[in-house]
Amino acid sequence: MEVIILAGGMGTRLREAVSDLPKPMADINGKPFLNYLLEWLSSFPVKKVIMSVGYKADSIISYFGRSFRNIAIEYTLEEKPLGTGGAIMFAMKSASAGDLLIVNGDTYFPVDLNKFSDLHHNSNGLLSVALKPMQNFSRYGSVVCNGETIIRFEEKKVCSEGLINGGIYLLNRKHLENRHFPEVFSFEKEVLEKDAGTPGLKGFVFDTTFIDIGIPEDYFRAGTLLMNKPENKLN
Repeated sequence: MEVIILAGGMGTRLREAVSDLPKPMADINGKPFLNYLLEWLSSFPVKKVIMSVGYKADSIISYFGRSFRNIAIEYTLEEKPLGTGGAIMFAMKSASAGDLLIVNGDTYFPVDLNKFSDLHHNSNGLLSVALKPMQNFSRYGSVVCNGETIIRFEEKKVCSEGLINGGIYLLNRKHLENRHFPEVFSFEKEVLEKDAGTPGLKGFVFDTTFIDIGIPEDYFRAGTLLMNKPENKLN
Protein backbone atom coordinates (compact mmCIF):
# COMPACT_ATOMS: atom_id res chain seq x y z
CA MET A 1 0.00 0.00 0.00
CA GLU A 2 1.26 3.48 -0.90
CA VAL A 3 0.12 6.54 1.03
CA ILE A 4 0.10 10.27 0.27
CA ILE A 5 0.11 12.46 3.37
CA LEU A 6 -0.87 16.09 2.80
CA ALA A 7 1.55 17.78 5.19
CA GLY A 8 2.00 21.26 3.75
CA GLY A 9 -0.36 23.17 6.05
CA MET A 10 0.85 26.33 7.81
CA GLY A 11 -1.38 26.06 10.86
CA THR A 12 -2.26 29.75 10.93
CA ARG A 13 -5.08 29.23 13.44
CA LEU A 14 -2.69 27.34 15.73
CA ARG A 15 -0.06 30.07 15.79
CA GLU A 16 -0.76 31.00 19.43
CA ALA A 17 -0.54 27.36 20.53
CA VAL A 18 2.20 26.06 18.23
CA SER A 19 5.56 27.59 17.36
CA ASP A 20 6.51 28.49 13.80
CA LEU A 21 6.19 24.99 12.33
CA PRO A 22 4.00 23.24 9.76
CA LYS A 23 0.71 22.22 11.36
CA PRO A 24 1.44 18.46 11.13
CA MET A 25 4.60 19.04 13.19
CA ALA A 26 2.63 20.41 16.15
CA ASP A 27 3.93 18.88 19.38
CA ILE A 28 1.62 16.36 21.05
CA ASN A 29 3.03 14.92 24.27
CA GLY A 30 6.61 15.39 23.09
CA LYS A 31 6.13 14.01 19.56
CA PRO A 32 5.03 15.66 16.30
CA PHE A 33 1.43 15.00 15.34
CA LEU A 34 2.75 13.34 12.16
CA ASN A 35 4.48 10.74 14.32
CA TYR A 36 1.11 9.40 15.45
CA LEU A 37 -0.07 9.12 11.86
CA LEU A 38 3.02 7.15 10.89
CA GLU A 39 2.70 4.87 13.92
CA TRP A 40 -0.85 4.07 12.87
CA LEU A 41 0.16 3.46 9.25
CA SER A 42 3.05 1.22 10.28
CA SER A 43 0.63 -1.32 11.76
CA PHE A 44 -0.74 -2.01 8.26
CA PRO A 45 0.96 -3.23 5.06
CA VAL A 46 2.12 0.24 4.05
CA LYS A 47 5.33 0.11 2.02
CA LYS A 48 5.79 3.76 1.09
CA VAL A 49 4.61 7.15 2.26
CA ILE A 50 4.85 10.19 0.01
CA MET A 51 4.82 13.34 2.11
CA SER A 52 3.47 16.37 0.29
CA VAL A 53 5.31 19.22 2.01
CA GLY A 54 5.56 22.96 1.54
CA TYR A 55 5.71 25.42 4.42
CA LYS A 56 8.83 24.84 6.55
CA ALA A 57 9.38 21.55 4.75
CA ASP A 58 12.89 21.16 6.18
CA SER A 59 11.47 20.69 9.67
CA ILE A 60 9.59 17.60 8.47
CA ILE A 61 12.35 16.19 6.28
CA SER A 62 15.08 16.59 8.90
CA TYR A 63 12.95 14.99 11.61
CA PHE A 64 11.65 11.93 9.74
CA GLY A 65 14.30 11.41 7.07
CA ARG A 66 13.77 8.63 4.56
CA SER A 67 12.10 5.95 6.64
CA PHE A 68 9.89 5.28 9.63
CA ARG A 69 9.92 1.76 11.05
CA ASN A 70 9.15 -0.45 8.04
CA ILE A 71 7.96 2.40 5.80
CA ALA A 72 10.01 4.21 3.14
CA ILE A 73 9.39 7.96 3.01
CA GLU A 74 9.64 10.17 -0.05
CA TYR A 75 8.85 13.88 -0.28
CA THR A 76 7.24 16.10 -2.88
CA LEU A 77 7.92 19.79 -2.31
CA GLU A 78 5.35 22.39 -3.31
CA GLU A 79 7.23 25.47 -4.48
CA LYS A 80 3.93 27.31 -4.12
CA PRO A 81 0.64 26.23 -2.49
CA LEU A 82 -1.15 23.91 -4.91
CA GLY A 83 -4.35 23.30 -2.95
CA THR A 84 -5.28 19.81 -1.81
CA GLY A 85 -6.02 18.65 -5.35
CA GLY A 86 -2.85 20.03 -6.87
CA ALA A 87 -0.78 18.55 -4.05
CA ILE A 88 -2.31 15.10 -4.64
CA MET A 89 -1.69 15.27 -8.40
CA PHE A 90 1.92 16.34 -7.83
CA ALA A 91 2.54 13.59 -5.26
CA MET A 92 1.00 10.97 -7.53
CA LYS A 93 3.99 11.37 -9.85
CA SER A 94 6.11 9.66 -7.19
CA ALA A 95 3.66 6.79 -6.70
CA SER A 96 3.45 3.53 -8.63
CA ALA A 97 0.38 1.84 -7.12
CA GLY A 98 -2.95 1.88 -8.93
CA ASP A 99 -4.89 2.64 -5.75
CA LEU A 100 -3.53 5.23 -3.34
CA LEU A 101 -4.43 6.00 0.24
CA ILE A 102 -4.63 9.75 0.89
CA VAL A 103 -4.45 11.12 4.43
CA ASN A 104 -4.74 14.67 5.75
CA GLY A 105 -1.67 15.50 7.80
CA ASP A 106 -3.63 17.39 10.45
CA THR A 107 -6.28 14.72 11.09
CA TYR A 108 -5.96 11.54 13.15
CA PHE A 109 -8.63 9.00 12.30
CA PRO A 110 -7.13 5.51 12.82
CA VAL A 111 -9.48 3.42 10.72
CA ASP A 112 -8.83 -0.25 9.95
CA LEU A 113 -7.05 0.13 6.62
CA ASN A 114 -7.39 -3.54 5.73
CA LYS A 115 -11.16 -3.29 6.11
CA PHE A 116 -11.27 0.04 4.26
CA SER A 117 -9.30 -1.44 1.37
CA ASP A 118 -11.59 -4.48 1.18
CA LEU A 119 -14.70 -2.30 1.17
CA HIS A 120 -13.23 -0.05 -1.52
CA HIS A 121 -12.34 -2.91 -3.85
CA ASN A 122 -15.52 -4.90 -3.26
CA SER A 123 -17.66 -1.86 -4.08
CA ASN A 124 -15.93 -1.28 -7.43
CA GLY A 125 -15.65 2.36 -6.43
CA LEU A 126 -13.19 4.81 -7.96
CA LEU A 127 -12.90 6.96 -4.86
CA SER A 128 -13.83 5.94 -1.32
CA VAL A 129 -14.12 8.23 1.71
CA ALA A 130 -13.79 7.18 5.35
CA LEU A 131 -16.73 8.74 7.21
CA LYS A 132 -17.01 9.51 10.91
CA PRO A 133 -20.39 9.56 12.70
CA MET A 134 -20.65 12.63 14.94
CA GLN A 135 -23.18 14.26 17.25
CA ASN A 136 -23.88 17.90 18.04
CA PHE A 137 -21.45 19.48 15.60
CA SER A 138 -21.28 22.68 13.58
CA ARG A 139 -17.63 22.92 12.57
CA TYR A 140 -17.90 20.35 9.78
CA GLY A 141 -20.11 19.87 6.79
CA SER A 142 -22.09 16.66 6.72
CA VAL A 143 -22.08 13.84 4.16
CA VAL A 144 -25.32 12.28 2.92
CA CYS A 145 -25.27 8.73 1.55
CA ASN A 146 -27.65 6.37 -0.15
CA GLY A 147 -26.28 3.04 1.00
CA GLU A 148 -22.56 3.16 0.18
CA THR A 149 -22.89 5.89 -2.43
CA ILE A 150 -22.25 9.49 -1.38
CA ILE A 151 -24.99 11.63 -2.87
CA ARG A 152 -24.10 15.07 -1.53
CA PHE A 153 -21.94 17.16 0.77
CA GLU A 154 -23.85 19.67 2.88
CA GLU A 155 -22.52 23.00 4.11
CA LYS A 156 -21.42 23.54 7.69
CA LYS A 157 -24.38 24.01 10.02
CA VAL A 158 -25.56 22.90 13.43
CA CYS A 159 -26.34 19.16 13.30
CA SER A 160 -27.61 16.95 16.09
CA GLU A 161 -26.07 13.94 14.36
CA GLY A 162 -24.64 12.95 11.02
CA LEU A 163 -21.61 11.78 9.09
CA ILE A 164 -18.54 13.89 8.36
CA ASN A 165 -15.67 13.49 5.94
CA GLY A 166 -12.84 11.93 7.97
CA GLY A 167 -10.11 13.13 5.60
CA ILE A 168 -8.98 9.64 4.52
CA TYR A 169 -9.47 8.46 0.95
CA LEU A 170 -8.75 5.46 -1.25
CA LEU A 171 -8.31 6.64 -4.81
CA ASN A 172 -7.99 4.83 -8.10
CA ARG A 173 -5.37 7.09 -9.64
CA LYS A 174 -6.88 6.85 -13.13
CA HIS A 175 -9.93 8.62 -11.74
CA LEU A 176 -7.85 11.81 -11.59
CA GLU A 177 -5.38 11.11 -14.39
CA ASN A 178 -8.20 10.81 -16.91
CA ARG A 179 -9.47 14.30 -16.10
CA HIS A 180 -8.13 17.79 -16.65
CA PHE A 181 -7.46 20.05 -13.69
CA PRO A 182 -5.62 23.35 -13.24
CA GLU A 183 -2.28 23.24 -11.44
CA VAL A 184 -3.88 24.63 -8.28
CA PHE A 185 -7.24 23.25 -7.19
CA SER A 186 -9.25 21.94 -4.26
CA PHE A 187 -9.74 18.17 -4.08
CA GLU A 188 -12.82 18.73 -1.95
CA LYS A 189 -14.50 21.18 -4.34
CA GLU A 190 -13.39 19.91 -7.73
CA VAL A 191 -13.44 16.16 -7.11
CA LEU A 192 -15.50 15.16 -4.09
CA GLU A 193 -18.36 17.64 -4.54
CA LYS A 194 -18.52 17.19 -8.30
CA ASP A 195 -18.48 13.38 -7.98
CA ALA A 196 -21.31 13.37 -5.43
CA GLY A 197 -24.25 11.34 -6.72
CA THR A 198 -22.15 9.26 -9.12
CA PRO A 199 -21.70 5.52 -8.51
CA GLY A 200 -17.91 5.81 -8.30
CA LEU A 201 -17.91 7.85 -5.06
CA LYS A 202 -18.36 5.63 -2.01
CA GLY A 203 -18.48 6.31 1.71
CA PHE A 204 -17.72 3.86 4.52
CA VAL A 205 -18.37 4.54 8.20
CA PHE A 206 -15.73 4.01 10.89
CA ASP A 207 -16.62 4.92 14.46
CA THR A 208 -13.15 5.30 15.92
CA THR A 209 -11.41 8.30 17.51
CA PHE A 210 -11.35 11.42 15.36
CA ILE A 211 -8.93 14.28 16.05
CA ASP A 212 -8.55 17.39 13.89
CA ILE A 213 -5.88 19.74 15.24
CA GLY A 214 -6.94 22.65 13.04
CA ILE A 215 -8.02 24.82 15.98
CA PRO A 216 -6.40 25.30 19.42
CA GLU A 217 -9.24 23.63 21.37
CA ASP A 218 -8.85 20.38 19.46
CA TYR A 219 -5.06 20.64 19.51
CA PHE A 220 -5.07 20.64 23.32
CA ARG A 221 -7.71 17.91 23.35
CA ALA A 222 -5.42 15.76 21.20
CA GLY A 223 -2.80 15.66 23.93
CA THR A 224 -5.26 14.02 26.30
CA LEU A 225 -6.70 11.59 23.77
CA LEU A 226 -3.36 10.40 22.47
CA MET A 227 -1.60 10.06 25.80
CA ASN A 228 -0.49 6.46 26.43
CA LYS A 229 -2.98 4.94 24.01
CA PRO A 230 -2.27 2.44 21.21
CA GLU A 231 -2.52 4.41 17.97
CA ASN A 232 -4.68 2.01 16.01
CA LYS A 233 -6.93 0.83 18.84
CA LEU A 234 -8.37 4.08 20.12
CA ASN A 235 -12.09 4.11 20.87
